[in-house]
Amino acid sequence: MKAKSSPMLLATLSMMVGNPAVFGDDPVHTSVTPMTVDTIASYEQVRPEADFIKRVAEIPMRDGVKLYTVIVLKKGTHGGPLLLTRTPYDAKHMAARTASQKITEILPVMDADFVEDNYIRVYQDIRGLHHSEGDFVMNRPIIGPLNDSKVDESTDAWDTIDWLVKNVPESNGQVGVIGSSYPGFTALMAEINPHPALKASVPQSPMVDGWMGDDWFHNGAFRNPTIDYVVQQGTAKADGGGPAFGAGDDYRRYLEAGSTGDFIRHWGFDQYPFLQKVMQNPAYTEFWSRQAVDKWMAARTLSVPTMLVVGQWDQEDSYGAPAVYEALKPKDKNNDIVYFVIGPWRHSGVNHYGYNLGLLSFTGDTAEEFRARYLKPFLDHHLKGKADPKTPPVLTYATGVNQWEVSQHWPAGKPVRLYLHDKLALSFQAPASTADAHDDYISDPAKPVPFVPRPINMSDGDQWRPWLVHDQRFVSDRPDVLVYETQPLEKPVHIMGQPLVDLFAATSGTDGDWVVKLIDVHPETTSEGRSQGAPGVELTGAEIPIGIEIFRGRYVHGFDKPQALTPGKIEEYKWGLPHVDHVFLAGHKIMVQVQSTLFPLYDRNPQTFVENIFNARAGDYQTATQSVYHGSAHPSAIVLPVAE
Repeated sequence: MKAKSSPMLLATLSMMVGNPAVFGDDPVHTSVTPMTVDTIASYEQVRPEADFIKRVAEIPMRDGVKLYTVIVLKKGTHGGPLLLTRTPYDAKHMAARTASQKITEILPVMDADFVEDNYIRVYQDIRGLHHSEGDFVMNRPIIGPLNDSKVDESTDAWDTIDWLVKNVPESNGQVGVIGSSYPGFTALMAEINPHPALKASVPQSPMVDGWMGDDWFHNGAFRNPTIDYVVQQGTAKADGGGPAFGAGDDYRRYLEAGSTGDFIRHWGFDQYPFLQKVMQNPAYTEFWSRQAVDKWMAARTLSVPTMLVVGQWDQEDSYGAPAVYEALKPKDKNNDIVYFVIGPWRHSGVNHYGYNLGLLSFTGDTAEEFRARYLKPFLDHHLKGKADPKTPPVLTYATGVNQWEVSQHWPAGKPVRLYLHDKLALSFQAPASTADAHDDYISDPAKPVPFVPRPINMSDGDQWRPWLVHDQRFVSDRPDVLVYETQPLEKPVHIMGQPLVDLFAATSGTDGDWVVKLIDVHPETTSEGRSQGAPGVELTGAEIPIGIEIFRGRYVHGFDKPQALTPGKIEEYKWGLPHVDHVFLAGHKIMVQVQSTLFPLYDRNPQTFVENIFNARAGDYQTATQSVYHGSAHPSAIVLPVAE
């Protein structure tokens, strides 16, 4: 039966249709027509039911510049410490990674335990980027010889902290700074002339010395990914996007361009001031050495408890944290203010999930273990007044056996030489031959050794993040890669520290690069491969790098004094690999690979000395015979920090 409409209902509907103002009285509705514009000025995503409070502040600096700052805290927070990150990577986005009404979902995973425990999370755009006023200068030098202004990242941190403790009523007035990569740099900057409220600092993989071993160069060899980074950060306050290369193979793209300088000029990137700074200053002159943060820290009194953190396979900033630790440790007379951590992570992996890396898997989420068991108790003690957790002076994760280890100092191993020998052997026994035995290979700049299998896309995170643990069998049979290895180990070899390269070598050219890889060779045992590899992955026979590093030959007599090499002259090259805690298990082999290119990660050395490699011409790129010596007169070796 069809229902009948009541007269009252019909009258009401008629009144509503004929009188649009009725909708206007309803806070949920407005008067609309088919041509009503269907956009609104804004929408507040944070709803009344949200479990957090979010505020945005424009904090004034001493020179009048205002810095965009986001403050996030859980509802009900009171007497909470402030945990500050000063970043070039968009504070607004960092505090809104997911559209949600739950604080643990909008913030990065590493923040969850903190905000649930009354911490007030603060993110700030550094000056000149994203929503902050002012001018951006990459790794802005401190006030002094390179900076004649009255502001730097240290003063900006001071002014920010001063404002926060006075204007965030829910705080207890105690502040910690934390951040990885560039925010690791700003965390260190906050410690220079620190604000009295700054009670702890956690610089993670900090950018410390961009020439010696962090982002821009490694021992004089230029890192091509710098170009993408500069374009991203240097365009429209870091809001302009990166290079528009399109699809293709970076290996071919860089090779066909010629020199890296030609590549930069071809794409119009030479208009970026920082790339001009790089190209005009290829050597380690005062332009770079006076910007080295470890030198700044060494020259000052240390008053802020500092936990330095780095990933063992950090593909961007492996140099900085150990360098600062070495600079600060002499100031730590009671072994209670400087702490050093190495985890089994890639760059910034400490702030993500730490179950695995590339082919390797670990016991549980190592990143969460560290944050819960060590990082948070450290900050709780200094920012909330909780009991001293007895933070280890040195905490490292022993890969190979997958366990955390505590040490009182670093390095924890003693130097033991692992020598190169005839027939591409490696041995802890010194070579007996007095002859100048050597192995040769031809290095051809037209056919450089790739750093990962082609096709290469350095902006692909899945390829970039784990490249330092990539199985090296893809190059070990190349004729321009020398491969030395031990016999299967009869007992484990545990290294804790920085392996050092001591290489005696000569070239037929007048310049050249040397790349050395320290590798753990897994046995041809399927069961072990399955047990140690990531789920579904076998490590049978895998050649897993423990450390890879490059040295540009022209700097053998001083990083500030590039000079041509004498063809055929044996030179002694010394440099360090990344710091590690690793166990080569019994039955494994230790391998060392030597080559002269690692492309396109590093620019090609023309192997003919030119004043500035960025300006090398096509004719400068020449093949060269590279000779690696291993007789008793010139005993090339890797110095391993072997733990007892």
